Amino acid sequence: MSKARFRHFEILVRLNELGSVKRTAESIGMTQPGVTQLLADLEDLLEVTLFHRHARGVFPTKACQDLLPMARQCLLGLSSSAEAIADRSTRGQGVVRIKASTAGINGLLVEAIPLLNEKFPGIQLHIHEAEVNDQFAAISKGEIELGICRQPVQTPSGWHFEALLSDEFVVVCNPSHRLAKKTKVTWQDLSKETWVLSPIGSAARDKFEELCIQYEFTPLTCHVITRVSSMSWAMMQKRSLVTLVPGSVFQQLKNAHQLTTVKLKDKLPFDPLGLLLPEKDVSMATHSVATFLRHYCQQK
Repeated sequence: MSKARFRHFEILVRLNELGSVKRTAESIGMTQPGVTQLLADLEDLLEVTLFHRHARGVFPTKACQDLLPMARQCLLGLSSSAEAIADRSTRGQGVVRIKASTAGINGLLVEAIPLLNEKFPGIQLHIHEAEVNDQFAAISKGEIELGICRQPVQTPSGWHFEALLSDEFVVVCNPSHRLAKKTKVTWQDLSKETWVLSPIGSAARDKFEELCIQYEFTPLTCHVITRVSSMSWAMMQKRSLVTLVPGSVFQQLKNAHQLTTVKLKDKLPFDPLGLLLPEKDVSMATHSVATFLRHYCQQK
């Protein structure tokens, strides 16, 4: 493997994605014979066959599938390092890679990041949506500097969680819904409505099932269940439906006045959103981003 080159890994990944020598060559600016020769070099180096050839292109062998995760990781690491070096060379203030949950994106970053970028234009931010388990995986691979999520059951070694923003469950509906203008909505009222359910295993679904037991009702449900939030919101906007979600997930649509919340008699508290941060060796750019987010949340 010490003799393998960057192009070897790039061709391996692209051939797997595109399934064609011709399309791979076009995508990376090489000739088809050049791609074929590099693939042959890598197969000779490893003494295994990496792709089966057929009339419509190529498909990976089991040996290739074993090698792909490492090849992708090498390309990702090189790409991230190159971006960091380029940022330094243009007098940037560093790179901060952030993975945030759906709630973290909608309840915090959508509003905070434009202001943060205005204050620190030299910090390059790479933001990806990922729930806590994917954030943990990224931490183990050294792929992020900052996570935004709720308090995990167990924090990764060398990292700590810091709560920033309180949250609660809310019942959401269309502004034209009959309950939208009611000053006090009871669960007896809500038991007569048609619900859009969150997927099984989600915190919102668990809370909703708990409320059904507590208030002794069997809900009427819309038979569309999805983790794609834009699909749920489209259903809510076009039909007289209600749903239970964390307020942070709903925040962006609330600000745009596309949907609204019903006025429940009692609040339904939920775990706060916060930061996952390394306990030491925090870069100046990461420290600046974390400090900004702390101050932003204190002012909300």
